[in-house]
Amino acid sequence: MATGVLVERLKCGPAAAARHLAELAASTGMPALELAVDIINQAAQDELTQVARDFLDGLAGADAPAGSQAGGSAAASSAAVRLRTAETGTLLKDNCRIVAQSILEHALSPLGANAVAIWATGPGASLQLVGHAGIPDVEAEQWYHVPPGVLTPARQALTSRRSVWLPVLSESAVPSVGHRTMPDGGRVAVPAEASGRVLGVLEICWPNRLEPQPPQIHRQIEALAEIVAHTLSSGSGPGADSEPARSDAELIDLINGVHEPILLLVPHLDGTGRLLDFRIAHTNPHFVDPAGRPRSAVNGALLLEAYPVMAGEHGLLDIIERVYATGEPFRDTAMPLNAAVGQVHVPTIADVSVTRHHGSILLVWRIEDEAARLANLLQHAQRLGRIGGFEEDLVTGRVTWNSQLHDLYGLPPTAVPVSLERLAAHTHPDDAPAIGRFLRTLLHHRKPASAAFRLQRPDGIVRHVRVVAEPVLDAAQRLVSVRGAYQDISTQHWTEVALTATRDQLAQSEQQTAERNRIARQLQHAIMPPAHAPLSARGLAVAVRYRPAEDEHLVGGDWYDAVMLPSRQILLSVGDVAGHGIDAATGMVALRNALRGLAATGAGPGQILTWLNIVAHHLTEDVTATAVCGLFDPDTRELTWARAGHLPPLLVRDGRAEHLPLTKGILLGATGEAAYEEQRFRLDPGDTLLMYTDGLIERRDRSLPDTLEQLLDASMHPSASLDEHLDHLLTHSSSDTDDDTCIIGVRLAAASTPGDAATIVTG
Repeated sequence: MATGVLVERLKCGPAAAARHLAELAASTGMPALELAVDIINQAAQDELTQVARDFLDGLAGADAPAGSQAGGSAAASSAAVRLRTAETGTLLKDNCRIVAQSILEHALSPLGANAVAIWATGPGASLQLVGHAGIPDVEAEQWYHVPPGVLTPARQALTSRRSVWLPVLSESAVPSVGHRTMPDGGRVAVPAEASGRVLGVLEICWPNRLEPQPPQIHRQIEALAEIVAHTLSSGSGPGADSEPARSDAELIDLINGVHEPILLLVPHLDGTGRLLDFRIAHTNPHFVDPAGRPRSAVNGALLLEAYPVMAGEHGLLDIIERVYATGEPFRDTAMPLNAAVGQVHVPTIADVSVTRHHGSILLVWRIEDEAARLANLLQHAQRLGRIGGFEEDLVTGRVTWNSQLHDLYGLPPTAVPVSLERLAAHTHPDDAPAIGRFLRTLLHHRKPASAAFRLQRPDGIVRHVRVVAEPVLDAAQRLVSVRGAYQDISTQHWTEVALTATRDQLAQSEQQTAERNRIARQLQHAIMPPAHAPLSARGLAVAVRYRPAEDEHLVGGDWYDAVMLPSRQILLSVGDVAGHGIDAATGMVALRNALRGLAATGAGPGQILTWLNIVAHHLTEDVTATAVCGLFDPDTRELTWARAGHLPPLLVRDGRAEHLPLTKGILLGATGEAAYEEQRFRLDPGDTLLMYTDGLIERRDRSLPDTLEQLLDASMHPSASLDEHLDHLLTHSSSDTDDDTCIIGVRLAAASTPGDAATIVTG
């Protein structure tokens, strides 16, 4: 090869070129073989040249000790000599087994490999072992043919079109040739591809575990796979083409005789042999272009030019490339495609099949027509609606059923259909009159008719069925046939029965709930009227407001109380029982009445709440509540109060509003024993004291501090009377929870004799 290069460059004869090569080797001190390889690399600049250059660059870029450059050059020269020697061995031989031996001996043995297998692809992505070295002949004969679908390293490389590296073959659980003699060795399978087609696979075996290799070794092995691809494409070896290739004319005659729309595609390559597209070489007479173009306008065009949307956006070109490369056929019975008709994209459903025939691709592209699509939709609609159609010829007595009707009757597909005359025999006896009316209307009066009945099947199952039919008359107005449909309405029937029962239960439940809410509302209004008669004592005005929830089912347990005790003190209290409904209302009644009775003993608010907590915890059924209890002495203008988990009272003085300091006290009913702290303070003339429940301020979208701040602002609104003040608070309430609301207002008249400044005394 080097001599030939010199003949072309020096324009001399072969003898002079050989003599010149020897003289160059002697003058440079290089072995003649390495010099020949260097001359070939400089002239060819092909893949093998690039592999050698990459190998040398990798060595030069590594961290090597001083003086190792000569060793790197020698390693690069050795790699180049091995690859060129292996290439020469493949070019001089016409037997793939000898080619495998040449590759193993000259290129792979220095890398530690001990066996090589060359696979050629066959029909349907099958594999045939066409060459091997380092593998016993007995084992190789057993792997002569690998049918499609058998998973091996070579098939993985074929279908993925990528190199497959297995550090240990046995760990991958994938069998291959030589797995018995070399189970613990590594494997590499590299696809041998040329012009977009995988012609075979080069499989390399190592005796021991294969450690990760540098990129230079990967490139050398890929270059060897290209040499194998050249060998297979040149026709050398028994497995290169196991079948004689049909001529184009013979293949065209074959597809023209097939009653399916077929496109014959051939690969379209660029100048370097890279696959770019597929050209439509022929379309058979049954092919119909979705855009309505004649076959002559499609033949000869590139696939991406003729069908850019389908080939590009839907990935049809990728599928065809894969089939062309691997030989593995593709089939999709319902592939969505878009056909471009002018500037409009028309969606279609196609049955697509792609197969490779030597160097060509057969694309079967059957667009589902409108009639087939409607028939398919009708079939699915009948199946989903559990509808079965029938037609009965009254002249011949022939009855035709579809498959759904056999299923409805519980009969096998081979059973004789049931005629209308025998319909009563399959009907529940109680429905016989309905079937009789149906047949008289249909056959005697010759009018469309329908009926619902219970169908008794041979397997004992009873189905609720509706039958609809119409008569068919001839030109002389004679009844000749009947056609109609049966529909299984069992699910609908039992659903209606269940819905009726559910409606009855809901109506009864709603009635009971409404009655409970009415009783709770009456009980609540009887004890807690929306307004209370004014209570005045020695210049003290007391007013209350109660606003019930708007929804009756939200009847709550809020209460208020303002009453003069025998001690001439005034009891002021508000509370809120947890929950809604009749239970909350009855719990409220129990606690409110108990509070009144306990207050009559003369005890202070703290003691009253302690006793009331015992009532809530031990003498009621799981009632918990919050409360504020206060005793006002009109003589001293002093208020003593305590709280049980409730918001503290609010004091309005001199146009400013603030909450009284919190006292300790847990909510009522939470524990059996609890103590409650008292506070005392004196009201000044003009002061207003407010007690309220959380229904006045609760909001779903705001925090408690924000709503309390808004309440303070509303409380400072000037008002002529205490009633107007409370009405203003209810009107401008920020609450949105639709809960009960109670307010007690206490105002000391400004005309009273001025007293000492208000003081707070902790009790």
